[in-house]
Amino acid sequence: MARLAQTPGLTEVQSEILATVRDFVNAEIIPHAQELEHADSYPGEIVEGMKEMGLFGLTIPTEYGGLGESLLTYALAVEEIARGWMSVSGVINTHFIVAHMIARYGTEEQKQRFLPRMATGEVRGAFSMSEPDLGSDVAAIKTKARRDGDEYVIDGSKMWLTNGATANLVAVLARTEEGADKPHKNLTTFLVEKPEGYGEVAPGLTIPGKIDKMGYKGVDTTEAYFDGYRIGADAVLGQAPGRGFAYMMDGIEVGRVNVAARACGIAIRAFELAIEYAQQRRSFGKPIAEHQAIAFKLAEMATKVEAAHQMMVNAARMKDAGQRNDVEAGMAKLIASEYCAEVTQEAFRIHGGYGYSKEYEIERLMREAPFLLIGEGTSEIQKTIISRGLLREYGAHTSHS
Repeated sequence: MARLAQTPGLTEVQSEILATVRDFVNAEIIPHAQELEHADSYPGEIVEGMKEMGLFGLTIPTEYGGLGESLLTYALAVEEIARGWMSVSGVINTHFIVAHMIARYGTEEQKQRFLPRMATGEVRGAFSMSEPDLGSDVAAIKTKARRDGDEYVIDGSKMWLTNGATANLVAVLARTEEGADKPHKNLTTFLVEKPEGYGEVAPGLTIPGKIDKMGYKGVDTTEAYFDGYRIGADAVLGQAPGRGFAYMMDGIEVGRVNVAARACGIAIRAFELAIEYAQQRRSFGKPIAEHQAIAFKLAEMATKVEAAHQMMVNAARMKDAGQRNDVEAGMAKLIASEYCAEVTQEAFRIHGGYGYSKEYEIERLMREAPFLLIGEGTSEIQKTIISRGLLREYGAHTSHS
């Protein structure tokens, strides 16, 4: 049993779930990941396997057909999956965020309508906040939803939809006119049901095609164009126009723990590949692991893997305990993504020339790790969140004597 990245205090059920996921990753994901990734093929059979295991309903409450597990259980499952192939974790991440938002903020009717089918994976969620010229300034969203009787008419462009083509339910953030004084209070989340596929999938809604990416292959990343798309007012999440920004930010907060978990998974895999290769590869008459230069690299890599894992677990446990975890989630995402890039880079160097060959798995990890520096907010955005939280907690108390 590997001693790195262990999590003390898990229940028997959690340990069983994670053992099942680990076996699935070793048997069904790792052996096929290279081939699927190089072909940029959607992992259909793997997704079917995850449906059967109940992973799509892992955190959905039991009364709606899910397993009712915690964010921690989910994050540890994602860590295992990303260890096998990060793209597969992408298939369930946006789904998980949308399910979290519906379970937490949806009306009872919305919960009944979506959650049981989301738990089985029949309905798969995507999350649409970003826009082509938006970046991290979410309050500046341009996509508009205009009220027209019992409907809204949506116009605008959305960018970076993970599962944009394969999902059939998209949580879309759009600007509505609530007359609020602050821009973010005029934003509303819509639950958009759509057929799978590319092209004009519904009147006024077009998914143009896959964005070609450096890594994170297999999972589809798309744009979405809304042009006079009509949707019922009952599709507003929680029947609460103007609350969309708060709902999406909560989704992103749990998403940050998820991205930290993915970074941990890739870092663990990079370390495993490096320590195995370093014991097989010989130079100057002995395995390269016996050269201090390499041994010290392995020591540093393992320490980073361990630190990132513990911070990710801490952030998940805080959220599960109902505490505010914006600072902890930001810290976990920051350190896990940065350490992941560093550990992967070191594993690549240990592999020498072979690391540059597409035959070796480390080449794929080198292309996947950078995505985590950007997804769910860049490192700079995390530092902004962390510093704001710290100044809130450690505010200078001026006293007048």
